[in-house]
Amino acid sequence: MTRIVSSDAANMRRSSASGTLRHAVLAICTAVLAVMTCCLPTNQALAVSAMRNANNGANTAPVITSPAADTSENSASADASKAISLTIDESTAVVTASSGYHVKATITNNTESALEAGNLTVATNVFYSFVSRTDMQQWAQSGVNIPMPDTLGQVDVPAIDAGAKATVSVDVAADQDRLSAILSWGPKPVLIRYANTNNRADSHTFLTRSSDGLQTAGTPAMSMTVALPLGTNAWQADDSVTSNLLTTADSADSSSNNGTDTSDEARSSDSSSTDPERIVTTNADAGNTQRALQQVLSRHPLLQVIADPTYLKAVSIPPRVSAITQPGMFDITAYAAIGDAEAYATAGVDSSQWNADTAVRQLRSALGNDNASSPVIAVQGSGAWTQQALEQARAEGYETVIADSGFSDQDDATVHTGKLVVPTSQGDITVLTSQNVLSELAQGRATSDSASGETSAAGRLARFMAQSAFYQMEQPYTSRNLLVCLGDQSSGSDVDALMNAVEQASWLSLTDINTLAAADAYQTGSEAEQTIAQASQPSEEELSSTRSTLESLASSKADISRFANSIMDTSIEPSSSDAASDKGDEQSLARQDASSTARRSKDGSAWVASLQSAHSVLALHALAPNSDVRERMVSGARSLSNQLLNGVSVVASDAITVVSESASMPVTVSNSHPYPVRVQVSSLTDSMEIVTSRFSEIEVPAKGEAQTTFTIRVSTAGSTTAHITLQDRDGVEFSDSRSTTITSALQISDKTGFGIIAAAAVLGVLGLWRQFHRKKDPDE
Repeated sequence: MTRIVSSDAANMRRSSASGTLRHAVLAICTAVLAVMTCCLPTNQALAVSAMRNANNGANTAPVITSPAADTSENSASADASKAISLTIDESTAVVTASSGYHVKATITNNTESALEAGNLTVATNVFYSFVSRTDMQQWAQSGVNIPMPDTLGQVDVPAIDAGAKATVSVDVAADQDRLSAILSWGPKPVLIRYANTNNRADSHTFLTRSSDGLQTAGTPAMSMTVALPLGTNAWQADDSVTSNLLTTADSADSSSNNGTDTSDEARSSDSSSTDPERIVTTNADAGNTQRALQQVLSRHPLLQVIADPTYLKAVSIPPRVSAITQPGMFDITAYAAIGDAEAYATAGVDSSQWNADTAVRQLRSALGNDNASSPVIAVQGSGAWTQQALEQARAEGYETVIADSGFSDQDDATVHTGKLVVPTSQGDITVLTSQNVLSELAQGRATSDSASGETSAAGRLARFMAQSAFYQMEQPYTSRNLLVCLGDQSSGSDVDALMNAVEQASWLSLTDINTLAAADAYQTGSEAEQTIAQASQPSEEELSSTRSTLESLASSKADISRFANSIMDTSIEPSSSDAASDKGDEQSLARQDASSTARRSKDGSAWVASLQSAHSVLALHALAPNSDVRERMVSGARSLSNQLLNGVSVVASDAITVVSESASMPVTVSNSHPYPVRVQVSSLTDSMEIVTSRFSEIEVPAKGEAQTTFTIRVSTAGSTTAHITLQDRDGVEFSDSRSTTITSALQISDKTGFGIIAAAAVLGVLGLWRQFHRKKDPDE
């Protein structure tokens, strides 16, 4: 990669004496032409700009045209540009009296041959004013011809090898004549062009001049609320917590010492390793992101953070928040669209886990303050807020929701305050709707696939500022408050750049989420209901994925219930004595855990409840909109139930050799859990001549082993395999099966053998007697 940095200020600056006179004349012409340009239709405004360029002797630079003006003779050059990409790495989104203008761009050679040396030109039209949203969008998409007579800077680009790239910069000083010729605030078109003898690549972008230092009348700033939903897609199941939950029981009496360490540190360590809510955690990358975000929040106090309370509990130092969302970013829109609360309950999630009251409790737990409070605002899921989704949210205590998509205002005459008040059967609910174009850009999405300047964060930010300025210019004296929603995975650097630009914008005034919620609604009553009626449901693909997730979660939850009801030994009655023993205590001394066993509750219901609670935490996060999180959480829930069932297992046996018609086959069953189990052991061979007894019931102590015996019966010599499986008390198999080889070497050494010998002797004697007493033939 080649990097060249060039400053054109010295080369393009005129002498101060002639510049003063020229600027005086130019100012008068500019004022007249600016008024003409703003008041004329687009084609006439272009004609005025072109006329000004032809007659203005102060600017002798050649007119650069956009690709819309290309003729057929330039088609080869246009085709070649497809193999050359031009990306804006940095640009000055808000130009002030002292900022100057800076652009850094990268030219990438995607061809198989080297590019000869060329140059990069940055040009604008200082007198051009956009007259409509369509006008701006067409420029971004290279669909309109706007002359670019005002060259801001130019820099040489060296030859670029095949597959290589070059990065160059253009720095324009604040007093450069073309830049200082901009005498009215607002967005201006900018064309960045790379060209050599045979190739060309263009990028259409914007610069926005603030009113700073301009001798123009100011207008009231337009209010803007920038909201950042704070959560993470880095959720994962913690295998160590899963293991601890399965092997550690609750203490019967945490207040008694019993010779163990009961310090705060010890209790904290024990509780964190077996806290069901900690089965879901974040990875190291999420921690780095959170620390970077903390620094951004400290620099921008008006950035409105709307945080998932479960995320606040997961981070070491919770950040400043303006409001909290539903726990786990639970997808309320999908919940309402499916309309089957029983399916969610069967999967392990009911509304008490994600309602507004639970969100506040989790916030207080995260902050360690029982009196903490915050506005609770539900965020949108995989679909838009429909009437039924709003009904459901309102029923669960949410009086305000945020819609970060699904409500386009492109057909409206001007942008408006992002607030609707929608009546529901549970009461009115406030819907804070984001401004569609600005939010798309803020979330890292271009307004169009053909918007060449919006392929990078810097290019999208330039468009964001230009678009917001145009919105303010549409109705400068109308009070409005636009909501801009950032993405929940926005990088700290992108958020910082956006907030820096917004804070510098003289046409914008940042407000908090409470100010927006208290503003006059754009629509209420039946009018708002009609707008909501146009909202789209989650896609059928998304709903199908959610239903599949519910089925998987229901299966893993059922396995936990099955273990509790049909595998764990519930015949043991809890004892009122702390010294009471269960069937696992006789092995506790050998395991060297007699102390913890003595403190363990003799009733395993609390332990099972902790497993079910852990499963519900996984299920809650599995029902958030993100598909990657969903997959990991479903896998974690399945792992929890599988490890629970496989914790009771058959210990592999050695091969057995049988030398008589009957023998015994011992089978050992192990239990890794802190409570005893009672199960059936099944044995089935592959042979009809070598068989075993079919079933044996066995009780296995907590964290111990027990042995049962099967009878082998043999009727012939040979070999077979006995398949040993575990069944619950209802006869349904679980856990992994084991196989034992049985070999028969049948010997005549028992009563049957002696009987056979006796029968053979009798037959032999009878044969000899017949031989000596039979009547012989005379001829014999």
